[in-house]
Amino acid sequence: MGDKQGMGETEYAVIGGGLVGLAVAFGLQREGRRVTVFDEGDVAFRASRGNFGLVWVQGKGVAMPDYARWTRLSAALWPDLAAELEAESGLDLELRQPGGFDICLDDEELAAGEARLGALRARLGGDYPFEVMGHNRLRRMLPHIGPKVAGAIYGPEDGHTNPLYLLRALTAAFTRRGGQIVSGPAIQDIAPLGSGFRIGRAPGWRAEKVVLCAGLGNARLAPQVGLDAPVKPNRGQVLICERVKPFLPYPTAQVRQVGEGAVQIGDSKEDVGFDDSTTPRVAAAMAKRAVRIFPMLENVRVVRTWGALRVMSQDGHPVYDRSQTCPGAYLVTCHSGVTLAAGHALRLAPWIAGGEPPVPYLESFSAQRFAVSPAA
Repeated sequence: MGDKQGMGETEYAVIGGGLVGLAVAFGLQREGRRVTVFDEGDVAFRASRGNFGLVWVQGKGVAMPDYARWTRLSAALWPDLAAELEAESGLDLELRQPGGFDICLDDEELAAGEARLGALRARLGGDYPFEVMGHNRLRRMLPHIGPKVAGAIYGPEDGHTNPLYLLRALTAAFTRRGGQIVSGPAIQDIAPLGSGFRIGRAPGWRAEKVVLCAGLGNARLAPQVGLDAPVKPNRGQVLICERVKPFLPYPTAQVRQVGEGAVQIGDSKEDVGFDDSTTPRVAAAMAKRAVRIFPMLENVRVVRTWGALRVMSQDGHPVYDRSQTCPGAYLVTCHSGVTLAAGHALRLAPWIAGGEPPVPYLESFSAQRFAVSPAA
């Protein structure tokens, strides 16, 4: 593993060493490519380290059915990715896909969720599984649910994993296969050459192709290679509670119990720019909701908190593009780095390596969808 930038050559330069970048890099190596990942390290606004760990389908793509299709495909591929990474790294990724619940505290919230997913199901021709459960049915599956919970929406394709173990496993598998990670300051400059690209300031590195997976940094880098990455930060805060006896066999959108018994609470969304700090007000609101959902958490101690920045496009959906003016430059950005990891490694990377588009609707994710047509 490299520890500084310097002169060098590579076939594919992947900019960004988070979950998105490493999933793409690992997938490119599976295709027999020579890959170097350029990573800013722990000083970066790394969404990977603050991820809630859900492999989540329900609710994705309400306004873009193709995103629902892509999310479902990636979730279905996850067991294959987990098996391969676990075999190569020796790590248990704690992948569980028993289905998951979006908990609703009142009837209005439950009805609104049913309406959203019902509309999506109709747009997908009826092929979109979910089930609405009232309080009594939900209590049979989650006995610790609180009396103030109206019900929940159950998605049979939902699950969760350990995102930190996933990041470690991708790193281990990538380097074991000969991949190189160059750690150092954030890449600020990418210069198209007559053939290939220069990565970093001269003399920099030379790469035949470049894949932008730098999260929020893509907004700055993309225009340098003829691409557009209209992304902005959205903060999420997470509470980590002490270990308790197993009580939650399913992940929920608000609370999940990890493999060693600790409890995670996190469902906040804040537009606060590049501030990844935590705030007592938001933490208190999340804790209050979690206790209403599971009253047994009232006396459970919080052991740490963190904030992290989601990478959000204008509509919240992924952006996948390849440059028309700088052939060999690609853009991969999303806020669902865990859920889409399998799709990125096993389907999107082969396309970047020169294969056919992984799905017929790939162009739906181009940044061209944000272009405003001039008035007639």
